[in-house]
Amino acid sequence: MTQHADDDPADRHGGVAELRLATGDPGPALPLDRNQAILQAAKQVGAILKRQGHAFALAGSVAVYAHGGTQNLQHDVDFCIRPEDAQAVAESLREAGLPVRTPPEDWLLKADCLGQQVDLIFELAHQPVTAELLERADELSVDSVFMPVLSPTDLLHSLLSAFSEHHCDFGAVLPIARTLRERVDWAALRRDCGDAPMPDAFFYFLERLEVIAPRTGEGVS
Repeated sequence: MTQHADDDPADRHGGVAELRLATGDPGPALPLDRNQAILQAAKQVGAILKRQGHAFALAGSVAVYAHGGTQNLQHDVDFCIRPEDAQAVAESLREAGLPVRTPPEDWLLKADCLGQQVDLIFELAHQPVTAELLERADELSVDSVFMPVLSPTDLLHSLLSAFSEHHCDFGAVLPIARTLRERVDWAALRRDCGDAPMPDAFFYFLERLEVIAPRTGEGVS
């Protein structure tokens, strides 16, 4: 996740020993490891959103995986949608047999698919998700299913903007920055992050590790 809502243990499964599709013939149980379970949930929800013509983009750890990162996924699936589309998206998922709920946080909806939590985020990096953000998404294969995925620059911006005094895990974002560094517009990312102290410290960290070039003048060399 790019912002940090409290997990709801009552709505989460402790494991993924048996997973079933949410629509159509349930078929046999699918014994999958956790990473594969998360990928399957991302693929199914992405397919539903595509089929219904919703504007969206995959975000979070599955988006990093789609851009070439390692298959070491976090505990949920993240999709970005526009605020004005939230109710229509929720209705499409409910029609497909997926439970959707509104959490106390006012910047996302939550759904469940194949025993995995799916976050439908309409406020990213503390700003509403816009059509322009979604239009910048890359069409990528997510384990053989093509769908829009946040651009590397927007994806990293969402992660850096989530840093705060209470959540500042540079170690988790460092391998992502390494993976995406050739495709990130670092000058635009620095500009968009402004003088926020946590992203600025992370940029310095990347410079010292020679992941990115030091800032020169008004931009990045």
